Amino acid sequence: MKRIILLVTVLVISIGGYAQERKYSTFYYQRATLFEELPVTSENIVFLGNSITNGAEWGELFDNKHVKNRGISGDICMGVYDRLDAILKGKPAKIFLLIDINDVNRGTPAGTIVARIGMIARKIKAESPKTKLYLQSVLPVTDHYNMFQGHTSRWQVIPEINKGLVRLAEEEGATYIDLYSHFVDEKTGKMNISYTNDGLHLLGKGYVKWVEIVKPYIRKK
Repeated sequence: MKRIILLVTVLVISIGGYAQERKYSTFYYQRATLFEELPVTSENIVFLGNSITNGAEWGELFDNKHVKNRGISGDICMGVYDRLDAILKGKPAKIFLLIDINDVNRGTPAGTIVARIGMIARKIKAESPKTKLYLQSVLPVTDHYNMFQGHTSRWQVIPEINKGLVRLAEEEGATYIDLYSHFVDEKTGKMNISYTNDGLHLLGKGYVKWVEIVKPYIRKK
């Protein structure tokens, strides 16, 4: 009996220790370890972010085999920071970053979010100085569908984050891309419902709009 209790105790401690070691979701590690195996080269253009980035077929949308998807559903600013090495070792030509709506969901203040994106920007500049960084504005959200309430109920903080990203781009020599104004319903200040069916993620029409906005930066040398 004592031996069984001891084994159970060891098992509980082991499981608890493993849970403490894991900072992010199971899916995060599945996808991050896949990205560690997939090469990035100096010819590549990387789209980096969370589920909104994860959800697109970027190479097909741009008809460009050099465009790579490095989005992970549920990712946050520090999750991106912690997996940068797998991308930066290849010295990509460009990185298009869109991250932070999941940080908003966690109640992280706008200033903290911008500061963490600053950490990402500085690491990219330090480890791959020839990589051109594009900071894409946070997209608007809407509570119209009564889904993702943690994200959509905090919609008013998004313009504040975007103002911080404008300043950050100037400070770090990055390029700011305004996606927000193309997707927002100016009457409500929230996401135009023609681009989403859950208030947070994009429909195909939304991705086509995104590509239209970003395409000039893809082509720019």
